[in-house]
Amino acid sequence: MNPDTILNELPIVAILRGVTPARVEGVAGALAAAGIRAIEVPLNSPEPFKSIEILAKKFGDTCLTGAGTVLTVADANRVADAGGKLMVTPNTDPSVIARGVALGLTVMPGFFTPSEGFAAVAAGARTLKLFPATTGGPAHLKAMLAVLPPSVPVYAVGGVNPTNMKEWRKAGAAGFGLGTDIFKPDYSDEDIARRARDAVAAFRAAGL
Repeated sequence: MNPDTILNELPIVAILRGVTPARVEGVAGALAAAGIRAIEVPLNSPEPFKSIEILAKKFGDTCLTGAGTVLTVADANRVADAGGKLMVTPNTDPSVIARGVALGLTVMPGFFTPSEGFAAVAAGARTLKLFPATTGGPAHLKAMLAVLPPSVPVYAVGGVNPTNMKEWRKAGAAGFGLGTDIFKPDYSDEDIARRARDAVAAFRAAGL
């Protein structure tokens, strides 16, 4: 499993906030069948490390799986111990970013300003997550991309959905994190699969 290959093929991360260990395997299977192979379990979900461990065992060879809402160095350590390979944060904490990088994880730290973006890159991040994207909008992203390192892709997360992907892609978003448009705890696996297919189709239609 090469994380870069997975994200290059389809740069969409599915955010499974609220998923339980009992459901995570079925949900991940539905996502993978639709083509989405980057999956995060936010740490404010029920028993998140158990879900991450299940994902690592069942999908570790074919998907990039791990945690979201990682806030501390201790959390980063636990993600790695559970077998996670993806670490997503909502904020810019250089110590947490550096620890994730040292552990060999694919780190996507959240940022909102150029200063935060440069601090994340200095800490070792190779990918950035604009969060919350909807607050700044595509124009905010476009303005920051004029100064941020062009080699560092930026994912838009928060308020992005299949209906506005094209606008974000035009502004320079390399990829997206999608939450409730794909997953809520009360969605069936079939509904999740349909929503995932719609998201993939919207991304393809938005152009590369």
